[in-house]
Amino acid sequence: MKTNITKTEGAVKQSRRKFLKAGGLAAAAAAGTVAMPNVSRAQTVTLKLQSSWVAADPFSDMAQQYVQRVNEMAGNRLKIDYLLGGAVVHPFSVQDAVHNGVIDATHTVPVYWYGKHKAASLFGTGPVFGFNAEQGLGWIYYGGGKELYKELIDDILKLNIVSFFSMPMPTQPLGWFKKPVRSAADMKGLKYRTVGLAADLMQVMGAAVAQIPGGEIVPAMERGVIDAFEYNNPTADRRFGAQNVAKNYMLGSYHQATEYFEIMFNKQKFNSLPKEHQAILQYAAEAASSSNYWYAMDLYSKDLQELKEKDKVNVLRTPKDVFEAQIKAWDVLIEQLGKDPYMKKVMESQKAWAKRVVYYETMNAADYVTAYEHHFGKMEG
Repeated sequence: MKTNITKTEGAVKQSRRKFLKAGGLAAAAAAGTVAMPNVSRAQTVTLKLQSSWVAADPFSDMAQQYVQRVNEMAGNRLKIDYLLGGAVVHPFSVQDAVHNGVIDATHTVPVYWYGKHKAASLFGTGPVFGFNAEQGLGWIYYGGGKELYKELIDDILKLNIVSFFSMPMPTQPLGWFKKPVRSAADMKGLKYRTVGLAADLMQVMGAAVAQIPGGEIVPAMERGVIDAFEYNNPTADRRFGAQNVAKNYMLGSYHQATEYFEIMFNKQKFNSLPKEHQAILQYAAEAASSSNYWYAMDLYSKDLQELKEKDKVNVLRTPKDVFEAQIKAWDVLIEQLGKDPYMKKVMESQKAWAKRVVYYETMNAADYVTAYEHHFGKMEG
């Protein structure tokens, strides 16, 4: 019996030595890999992304939040080089540049290319059916919007593009005026800057509309090319110097109650990437969406107070009469747009989403105004 135990112990010891030897070789191999990090490493792919935003625009900060997330998640295998609006092409021409491969990607908004097809404005700055931007982004991702958008890009326009949507933008103010807007009648005859279907809306209301990029707005106001305008938010407006050319800031409007960023890639370039890099480009848009919104809440609220207290801007709530005139003007446009079968299909999809989602959220929402006024007094405006 003793001899058998000895043989068994010897076998166990021999097996242990083989295991340790094999482990040592594996460890040495691993150490060699760590010591030589360039072995079997693929070459870095660099994508050139030009935004539609100038340096002063907070949208440029938000675009860079997206770029940062991609670059940090992708390590050394994928990198985005960020370029400001105008670095390669005009801010309104980025879609063509991505389609043709002049740039690999862009950070923009669909409304900037609505001249190619008015349906672009439905994916952001379309008719107001009751949903806010957060709910509207839900329609894009879960209510059929991204499938309808793909139909527009692939089948109708036949563009060499892949896009992701990001950032539920707060309602855009009616804008900046030399005199306060007291009623819808005050909009008639104004030379007013806006973009997309909002331009059609304001024309129905009697304004003379000019569509120009954000960086050109204040100079146009100074030269008298326009005498009223909207851009997007208190931070961008203040950085552009809106408070230096007008002192009446009207908050609230139906002209662009929702909007989102479009992060667009050349389809051939995108499809050439490994699946994990395609996933990073997609999911970074969702991550940046949250970061962008939180950043906006901080910036926009601070700058609105600065406009009131430091710049002595007259901050006013848009009159109900203007909202009523706008919603009637949207009715006119909806009838016109609905003559196009594709646009009718998109709007019907949005209405179905709004009827269900807005009902739930509105019925369930707390009365935040009452809570605010309990703590801070009656809300101004």
